[in-house]
Amino acid sequence: MSTHELWELWWVVPASVALLGYGLSLVGLAPAQRAVWVTARIVEVGQPAHGAAKDPGIPVTIAFQDPDSGREFVLPNAGRHGRGVEAAWVGRELTVRYRRGRPDRFRVVLDPADEKRGRVVPNCTVALLLIGLVIHAAVARGRPWALLGFGTLLTVAMASGADLRAVRTRDALLSSAVAVPARVVAVTKDEYEDGEGSKIVNHAPVVTFTTREGVHVTVLSRDGIPDPGRSLGRHLTIHYAPDDPTVHTPDLAAERRDSERAVGWIVILVVVGIAAVVAGAIAL
Repeated sequence: MSTHELWELWWVVPASVALLGYGLSLVGLAPAQRAVWVTARIVEVGQPAHGAAKDPGIPVTIAFQDPDSGREFVLPNAGRHGRGVEAAWVGRELTVRYRRGRPDRFRVVLDPADEKRGRVVPNCTVALLLIGLVIHAAVARGRPWALLGFGTLLTVAMASGADLRAVRTRDALLSSAVAVPARVVAVTKDEYEDGEGSKIVNHAPVVTFTTREGVHVTVLSRDGIPDPGRSLGRHLTIHYAPDDPTVHTPDLAAERRDSERAVGWIVILVVVGIAAVVAGAIAL
């Protein structure tokens, strides 16, 4: 078999991985399905050090009970066990998973709905496979097929409504937002280099506020605070959703503008996708 013929079969590997993943999920043997899933609660909230990296999130101590042994575990999490926590308060419930018999190796899962079904890996593989097929069609069959493939993927991705639902859900939660005083207690710092070797510095303020119910909340605020690198000690106002303090913003007006802009981009991308499909079909 020639090198060209082998290249034509590149799709076999990702397709096989996806089929294997869906098969394991169907029979309940995916690693996520065989793991132990429990609800944990935060029992202690720390504070990121000023100038530290933001990736570990807010250091918290969580407690959960192992259903097999009945033993309760109280363990720290500073971003080393799954996802970092960016909004924390004592009593907040989190979902954790771990391999049976190893609760000390727990992972915090902030979006457990998809992961519990064991389909995250095969879904990602399918997405990469589809992108690869579009690139393959563009190289092997020319521009019209590239437009058809690109337009179809873009239209389906945008029209699926996932991004639009996320925007609308956040808007709905913030529609009854409560304003309370807050304070920046630390500022995280991350340094990167761009492709030309220039240094990029990113700051994320750590903000604390107390809800009207008396719950003390610590959040990592990535957006909305002007001049974040110089914000240490600054007093400001936080608008939070009463039903979910993880949804918050220091600038409600800017949040509305961002939501409108996001919806506008989604509409534009759908139009671009449809236009690409039409152009590709005409060019065939």
